[in-house]
Amino acid sequence: MPTVEEVRSALVTVKDPELDIGVVDLGLIYDIAVGGDAAEHVTVTMTLTSPMCPVGPAFKQSVEDRVRELDGVKSANVDITFTPPWDPHTMASDEVKTILGIW
Repeated sequence: MPTVEEVRSALVTVKDPELDIGVVDLGLIYDIAVGGDAAEHVTVTMTLTSPMCPVGPAFKQSVEDRVRELDGVKSANVDITFTPPWDPHTMASDEVKTILGIW
């Protein structure tokens, strides 16, 4: 079973389809839970850049698929939340802030 950090590292390759920037660097990943009732289960809690994101379902699926590719993972679930709302000023990496022109 992967660790939380291994899951987070794997998610670095998943990009927001509209911005073409990684979900981890954007600050869209809020929590990762490994194990729980089922030892081979991973739950990722994340948000989207906008509540009305037109590619939300496909985006969610790409995160689940990436987690399921990890050794030891038999099931994965992505919970989408908008609490707190995504704020790139406080949640995105410095590199992403530069890319987005926030600095």
